[in-house]
Amino acid sequence: MAGRKSGAQWVGMALLVVSLSACGRGPEERPLDSYTAEEIYKQGEVTLEAGKNPKEAIRYFQEVERLYPYSDWSRRALIMTAFSQHKSKKYEEARASAQRFLDTYPTDEDAPYATYLMALSYYDQIDEVGRDQGVTFQALQAMRAVIEQYPNSDYARSAMMKFELAFDHLAGKEMEIGRYYLKRRNYTAAINRFRTVVQDFQTTTHTAEALHRLVEAYLGLGLNDEAQTAGAILGYNYQSSPFYEDSFRLLKGHGLKPEPKGTSWLRTIYRQMIKGEWL
Repeated sequence: MAGRKSGAQWVGMALLVVSLSACGRGPEERPLDSYTAEEIYKQGEVTLEAGKNPKEAIRYFQEVERLYPYSDWSRRALIMTAFSQHKSKKYEEARASAQRFLDTYPTDEDAPYATYLMALSYYDQIDEVGRDQGVTFQALQAMRAVIEQYPNSDYARSAMMKFELAFDHLAGKEMEIGRYYLKRRNYTAAINRFRTVVQDFQTTTHTAEALHRLVEAYLGLGLNDEAQTAGAILGYNYQSSPFYEDSFRLLKGHGLKPEPKGTSWLRTIYRQMIKGEWL
């Protein structure tokens, strides 16, 4: 973005804005290619900072690339094109521009940002795609690329936080579907969803509820050993959770208590999580 400018510089920029904004309106106006790369680029910055027409800013940055393809301003304009497209929620276009930047300038100082921008373009789409979790997986993969390729950068720290949130989002979707099945007493389908959370998303905020719902579902099927084992894991790891209190009451109402029983997959989880037996 444009840095701090003196009064004279702002006057000059204002004149440039007026002149450029009039380009193409009549035969007597100066064509865009009569301006320098720097002038067109800075007009893109001014337009973007004004916040009124990001599409117009994109046009200016793209014109810098078209008219001055081998200049340093072209390189700067490309990353700003990607940024502006993301700001305009043109996520696929932003990814394409960011990838083009990485293909053209793989060792540039802005390469970490281009990589992060690609990941962010997936992440910001997560809430727009309904039940389709494909974009969430893509966001996770792209955030991981930022973390692994640029581990000491500020972008890696931001990517790590967003990775955890996206991971939690996946678990939340599994829980949402599992609850849907549980409410309709489709216990087997519900168990499959809650099992995924317990096995694959143990570090998320949804594990305690997943274990409680397993208690409910297994009791619904009359599989007491599995219900008791799920309750035992819940009690060991989340004893202060209201979900444990609910599971304890539910088991007690069936004359049962939380304890590891049987040889199901939950018994394996119990050995791994509580006793540290991984083999």
